[in-house]
Formats: sequence, C-alpha cells, structure tokens
Amino acid sequence: MKSAVETLNPTRVRLTVEVPFEELKDSLDAAYKKINQQVTVKGFRKGKIPARVIDQRFGRGAVLEEAVNDALPKFYTEAVNEAAINPLGQPEVDITELKDGETLNFTAEVDVRPSIEIPDYSGIEVEVDAVEVSDEDIEKSVDQLRSRFASTSPVERAAADGDVVTIDLEAKVDGEVLADGVANGVSYTIGSGELLDGIDEAVTGLEAGGEATFTSQLKGGSAEGKDAEVSVKVTQVASRELPELDDDFAQMASEFDTLDELKADSRKRLENMKQYDQATQAQERVLDKLLELVEVPIPEKLLEDEVNTRKHNLEHHQLGQMGLTLDKYLEIQGKTAEEFDAETKEQAVKGIKTQFVLDELVSKEKLNVSQEELTEHLMRRASSSGMSPDQFAQAVVEGGQVPMLVGEVARGKALATVVEAATVKDTKGEVVDLSDDEDEVEEAAEATGESEGDAEAKPEV
Repeated sequence: MKSAVETLNPTRVRLTVEVPFEELKDSLDAAYKKINQQVTVKGFRKGKIPARVIDQRFGRGAVLEEAVNDALPKFYTEAVNEAAINPLGQPEVDITELKDGETLNFTAEVDVRPSIEIPDYSGIEVEVDAVEVSDEDIEKSVDQLRSRFASTSPVERAAADGDVVTIDLEAKVDGEVLADGVANGVSYTIGSGELLDGIDEAVTGLEAGGEATFTSQLKGGSAEGKDAEVSVKVTQVASRELPELDDDFAQMASEFDTLDELKADSRKRLENMKQYDQATQAQERVLDKLLELVEVPIPEKLLEDEVNTRKHNLEHHQLGQMGLTLDKYLEIQGKTAEEFDAETKEQAVKGIKTQFVLDELVSKEKLNVSQEELTEHLMRRASSSGMSPDQFAQAVVEGGQVPMLVGEVARGKALATVVEAATVKDTKGEVVDLSDDEDEVEEAAEATGESEGDAEAKPEV
C-alpha cells in the first residue's frame, strides 16, 4: 500500500491511498463467505456456493463493494499511522479508482489537530482576591447554623417578619382556578423569599383565620410566567425562636465544648473555602492568559459539532430537567437567539482551544497520570454525579470513558504546572504561594480541564 498526505489547511488534510489488489484478498474471501450465508442457490448447499456462481447470479460488483467496505477502515488506519497525523472525527472517503484484479485507489479528507507552539509561560502574572475572613463572615456562618436549630411556638397575634405561618393558597388566571394552583397547609417563613413575590406583604399583619389577595407572576406549574390572582388564608402564626449563642448551643450543634471553639472552626472552614476559591480563580485567570499567548486554528467541523452538542445538552438535559424550553430560558436571561448563538460559539471555541493547548502541554511536559490520581479524580466525579464510586467506575468502564477521565486529569496537571510557574498576586499586592495548596490547585485545574476541555464529543456517565 502506498499513501501520501496533503495539507489542505492547518486543521485539515487529504490522504491519497493506493492499494494493490492482492491486499484485498482477505476481504474478498470474507465477502464471499458472508454472501454465502445470506443467499440460496438451487443445487448448492447453503454456504457452499462457488465464487463463480455468486459472481454470475449476484454480480462481481456486489462482492467488490462488500470487500471494499470491509477493507477501507484498515487501509485508512494504516495511512493515518504512516502519516503520523491526529485525526478528529470521521473522514470523508472518496473511491477514485477500483479496477478488478488491479488496484484500489481512494482519498480521505479529515480534520486533524493543528500543530501548536507553546510559548514560555513563566512570565504570566494574574491578580486574585485576597483570602479574608471577617468577624461578620463568622457571625453569618454561626447564625446559619443557629437557624437550623430554631424552634417554633404558635402565638395569638398578627404575623410579623420572621414568623412561620401555615397558609392555604389558591391561584386564579383569567378568573379560573388552576388545577395545580391549590395548596393547603404550606409552612412559610415570612421574609425568606421562598414563595411568590408579594406574599410577605399579604400575610404580614394577618392573624390566624385572616385572608388576603394579591397578584403575582407564577414561577412554575401549568401557567408559569403568567400573572395570577392569589388568595391566601393564614391558619396558624408561630413565632420562631433561636437558641442562645453560648457554650450550651456549641455543645448541642457541634462537637465543640465552647462557642469560641465553634467560631474558631468556622473561621478555619471559611478560610479553606476561600483558599480553594482563590486557587480556582488563579487557574481560570492563568488559563485565560495562556490562551491569549497561543494561536490555535479551530477545525470548522469540530466547532460545528461542539456548538450543536452544547445546545443539545442545554435544551434536552439541563432545561428539560427544569421544565423550561429554550425560548423561555432566553426570555428569562433577557437574550436574543442571536446573542445566545454567539455566546455558545464563543464558549465552544474556548473549550476546543483549551483542550488543544493543555493536551500539547501534557505532551511537552511529559506528564503522566498515575492510578492513584485517576482513582482520586474518579471519586470526585462520582461524588458530583450522585453515584457511588463503584457505580460510577462501572459506568465509566462500560461506556469506554476511561481515556476521557485520564485526559481530564492530565489536562488538570498541565494547567496546574502553568499556574505554579505563574506569578499570582492578591488584591493587596501580596504574592500568593499556591505551592502549599497544591492539591487544591490540581483539583481546581482538573475541574477546568473537565468543563473547558470538552471539545471532543464524549458520552455522558
């Protein structure tokens, strides 16, 4: 077999392949055997029909077509390996010449990964938020814990902000009560903002047995987005009592003996969270700087497929689970279809560019993924998917997605390498040393490698 490669543009090549006819022998034998099992000829046992009879009855052309279809993938793969290219997607194959007994010639056009030159990235500088935990942050954290241990007591007075009221609701649109617009015995904390707009004003000042009517735009259900006339009846008013902030509360709500110990733990947890956020911010901003330094041609077909995949996943998975259509989503977001298409394309371009650049870095820096690193990443992915590690691992293996996960970890390591080489300063002008937070940097970088570097189509776990 002879092959040659022609570069059509930085992201597409044409392979020209010449195959001597004798190399089709195995595929021709397989074609005759397959046809033998599918047809019946009087006077011959099934599977024992001579080749010349098959040629006479069904035509040599049918046999050749079957043989060529069987052999093309092998010859194409051999040509790809010989040319040392990295194809993306399926090739467009054109048989240019097929002479029985002489030769098979074909061309194959396919998108390829572009050649990328990674520049010196050690000079990258970015600014991130400083890690600051204020006393106000601590108080807010403790108050959130305190509210989880609140108790309620029925009272005989008008409802006020912070009270818990039990209410019955009825919603009408155009004078008709909605089938899904009636709810009884609903518990609601005034001021929480967890129900309809306008309900706080309606129930505030009402005692048990009191009623009110207000107009509100429905947030869900059969008449979502429409204005409804809502009738509300208060059946009970209860005051919400918070426990005292003292050592007894600390012992009840945590493993600590004193309130000071509880607050110290809250400070530590908040600092850890902000450090992780800082590492995430650093890798996002370093990645943006890196992408600015690298020219990456984008294959048109790959970009088209990526845009379509993103639209499909949004419309049929994310929005479908929320009960929203794409039109309704755009209305809520205040975007036109043209703006949405432009944003989706921009995100797709960044995703493809990110994957190409990070994959090139993996190769340049000779980064490998250990079994331990892969297992840790799998555990994190399993946790975020709501599956057990064993279930997730089984789904990954059955779906042939192990290489995809390896790629995510490798790209995360590549980005972490760039972050560690960059100069990161906080908003106070202090240099941020992320070497002490190496695990957080790699974990955050893997998350970016997963979310941004999804240029190649992959099945969902």
